[in-house]
Amino acid sequence: MRKPGSVKSLENLGRVRLSKHFFMRDFLYSEVAGIFGLSNIPDDPELAIAAGSRLCEELLEPITDAFGPIAVRSAYRSAEVNRVCNEEKENCSSNEKNHARHIWDVRDREGHIGAMACIVIPWYLDYSGEQRGYEPLAWWIHDHLNYSEVMFFSKLFAFNLGWHEKPKRTIHSWKGGTRTLLTKPGMDNQEGSHAALYLGLPSLGGVA
Repeated sequence: MRKPGSVKSLENLGRVRLSKHFFMRDFLYSEVAGIFGLSNIPDDPELAIAAGSRLCEELLEPITDAFGPIAVRSAYRSAEVNRVCNEEKENCSSNEKNHARHIWDVRDREGHIGAMACIVIPWYLDYSGEQRGYEPLAWWIHDHLNYSEVMFFSKLFAFNLGWHEKPKRTIHSWKGGTRTLLTKPGMDNQEGSHAALYLGLPSLGGVA
């Protein structure tokens, strides 16, 4: 599949079904692209579809099955959109750091593919309110999903969730300009069940 160059071809790309609940069009919106007049269109649609399908099938579908609908805040970024976002200091890492992350259609320096989306889970937002932090959801993800990277933010309990061919298994949070590590391989808390830390959260089969 070539990079879309017409409305019809872009519509066809948007109709590509990545998994049971998700289509490619769900991941192409970008505020940065809208403000700066850029096209958030993959240069390599087939690679973007391949990586995005794994993100949806292995991570977003299980979350949807357990918690119900999710809201996508930011997902695919073209190399141009990500570059401008980084240069304008709009909370985007460099293109090289985002290859096989938000830039789905470019492999990382080791040749691996990956995809990332920033999402909000309305169920968890309503459940947590002001009383709970992100940690219960973080440990639920850690125990149930084959994720690569997770980064939680302070607003709406939004978080970046990444799938990668070679998963890193790291979870961080970002608040007030401070990056905090929750777990990574080699830490004592990486292995074993953490079920006691997310009591009351749904099972993979649906809301408890």
